[in-house]
Amino acid sequence: MPERPRPIPSPAPPSPGAPPPPLPPSPLVEATGIVLDGHGRVLVPVPPRAPHQAGPALPGAVVGASETPEPALARALEEELGLVAPVGRLLAVDSCPPGADGRSLVVHVHLVGPLGDTRAGAVGGDWLTPDEAAARLPARAAARLRAGLAALYAGSLAHLADGVPQPGSPVGFDPAHRAALEHAGRFDAAGHRASRPKALTAASVLFTDGAGGILLVQPAYGAPGRWLLPGGGVDSDLGETPREAAAREVREETGLDRDPGRLLGVNWSHRPGYPARVRFLYDGGVLGAAELAAIRLPPDELVHWRTADRKELRGLVKGSLRRQIKACLRALADGAGPLELHDGRPVHPA
Repeated sequence: MPERPRPIPSPAPPSPGAPPPPLPPSPLVEATGIVLDGHGRVLVPVPPRAPHQAGPALPGAVVGASETPEPALARALEEELGLVAPVGRLLAVDSCPPGADGRSLVVHVHLVGPLGDTRAGAVGGDWLTPDEAAARLPARAAARLRAGLAALYAGSLAHLADGVPQPGSPVGFDPAHRAALEHAGRFDAAGHRASRPKALTAASVLFTDGAGGILLVQPAYGAPGRWLLPGGGVDSDLGETPREAAAREVREETGLDRDPGRLLGVNWSHRPGYPARVRFLYDGGVLGAAELAAIRLPPDELVHWRTADRKELRGLVKGSLRRQIKACLRALADGAGPLELHDGRPVHPA
C-alpha cells in the first residue's frame, strides 16, 4: 500500500504586534510610454528622465509598491514632463533578466496620445520619426519602441524577452523566422494562432434609387465630409457571417429591414504595418421613394444620407471605395461576379 502523503502544516499566525513577514523577492516593474503627436512622431525627452541615466530613454518610471503600471506612468509623465494625459492601451510587455542589482525587470509599454500640436509643442523633448527615435535610444528601448509601434498599428500586443519578440508573439516576430518555425512544426496551436497575421472583415451593401443614384451615408466620426456605403464590421468573434453583418448594419444604419441580394465582389486591401482589410459587397436592390423617405439614421453614428450619381462619387468617396463601387455597378449591369478586387481593382486571372 503506498505511503499516504503527510499534510502540509499551515503557517503559524503572527504574534500580536510582530512585524509582517518579509515579502519574497520579486522583479522590478517599470511603466514606459510611447508618446506620439498627431504626425506619428515619438517624444524622446531631453535631458534624460533620471540623473543616473547615461543617455536618452522613453518616459516612464519604476512602479511603486502601492501602484499599478498605468498610474505610475501617469505620475512620471506629470513629474518629468509636466504632461497630464491619459495612459492608453498596453502595447508590449518585456521581461528582462537580472541586471547589476540582481533584480529582474518587467516593462509595460503603453501608448500615450496622439497629442495635438499645441500640447505637443508644450512638452520638453525632441519629436522624432520612429526611425530617428530608435536610432537615438539604447538598443533595448529601441526594440521596445519598434515592437510597441508594430503592436499599435496592427491592433495587437507584443511579447518580448529582453527586447526580443518571442515565438507566438502576436506582433513583432520576424516573418521569415516565423515561416521557418512553421515549416519545421515548432509552433504549438496557441502560438501558431497568435503569431499568424490578422485581417479585418467588413460587409457593405450597394443600394440604388430609381435614377441609378448610389445610397451613401456620412459618419459622425472620422474625417469630415467622408461618405460611405451602408455597412460595417463583421462580428466574427460572435459567429456572424458577412451576409448577416450586412443585413444587421443596414437595419442599424438606415432602419430598413432588407436582406442583401447577391454577392457582387470581395475586396482585399493592405497597407504595410496594418492588418489587411477584406470587404464583402452585396447588391441591396433599388429603393423606391417610400423606402428612401423611411430611412432613419442613428444620430450618434451617422449624420446624413444622400444618393449620388457616378460623376459625383469622385468628390465624395475615397479612391479605393469609389473603385469598388464602380466595379460592382458594372458587375450588376453585366450580371457578372462576384468579382475579386484588390484595392478596388478587378483581378483578372491569367
